[in-house]
Amino acid sequence: MNIPTNLKYTKDHEWVLLEGEIATVGITDFAQKELGDIVYVEVETLDQTLAKDEVFGTVEAVKTVSDLFLPLAGEIIEFNDALESSPEVVNSDPYGAGWMIKVKVSKVSDFDELLSSETYSALIGA
Repeated sequence: MNIPTNLKYTKDHEWVLLEGEIATVGITDFAQKELGDIVYVEVETLDQTLAKDEVFGTVEAVKTVSDLFLPLAGEIIEFNDALESSPEVVNSDPYGAGWMIKVKVSKVSDFDELLSSETYSALIGA
């Protein structure tokens, strides 16, 4: 199970990379394995400001549809357009090319409240 130590995580299986006040968000390796083959990623919240834990989109796999929860409050400023034509990249590269959104974070200090890689590993039993 791949759980990079430079990222923070949520109990809902999103990962976050914070650079200044911009957070890149995607789903974890664990989440993509649980979902199976991803066929569609939908984010209709571009240019909207959402609260922490609000649904910012959905990811659809062959067997299920799962909500995506925003790990940090802020404005969604970018969607990974490559996922429109190649959603399966979330399965093959969840921490790289499979990122989902970029968020201008309202309160950078909230990042410290997210799970460390060690805590997330314990959560999923890895």
